[in-house]
Amino acid sequence: MPKSSNGAGKSLVRATLAIHEPPLGTGTSPGALIKTFGFDFNPAQLSLSRAAQWKVTPAIAVRKGARPEFMGSQPRAMSLEVFLDSSDRPTSNTVLNKVAALLSCCVVTAKSSAAKKPSPPWVVFQWGSFSTARFTAYVSSVEASYTLFGTTGVPIRATCRMQLHEIPRKTRRQNPTSGALTAQRVHRVVAGDSLQSLAWREYGDAASWRAIAEANGIDDPSRLPTGTELVLPAAEEVRH
Repeated sequence: MPKSSNGAGKSLVRATLAIHEPPLGTGTSPGALIKTFGFDFNPAQLSLSRAAQWKVTPAIAVRKGARPEFMGSQPRAMSLEVFLDSSDRPTSNTVLNKVAALLSCCVVTAKSSAAKKPSPPWVVFQWGSFSTARFTAYVSSVEASYTLFGTTGVPIRATCRMQLHEIPRKTRRQNPTSGALTAQRVHRVVAGDSLQSLAWREYGDAASWRAIAEANGIDDPSRLPTGTELVLPAAEEVRH
């Protein structure tokens, strides 16, 4: 499959899966960034679903049936396929390592286990401006199918099927200046960025850089490599 093909091939904007430590408290924001899984091929197809739960209690006195009662909306769910291919490097372990990274999304992290709050990672899928598919989630399953092998038996092509389920967050109040709902974002560091400048642009307060550092497990704010992806907590969380 050539990398210049359609939706599964080369694109100006690549999908990413940010893999985070789970929060150690009761918050609904992911913990420090563990790694960013970059898609070599954008998904050719993904499925989103959401359901509303209703309850109907039969009533003898109502001939045509009782009125249904709305019980609440269920979180979003997403399924997608991840295509991996290193056939141009038949001795490479790239496919093995990338499949291992996805499988680790269903394994308890060492940090959460040490804190006696065992949990697999939390993830955030992101693909450019496709905001409907961007939400904090847990991975319920990963199924890997190896479809091509090198001469030494190393897999060099695989398809991984993933199931993601949204971790609901508290309803955010509207930003009085923009009218938009405040939400957590992921920012890719560019030359000239600093935690203070990001805090000023995001929250209007350079002193809030500590919230960004804490959310990303940054010990030394002076070291901010270009290309690093940072979670920017929602403004409402920073104020609290």
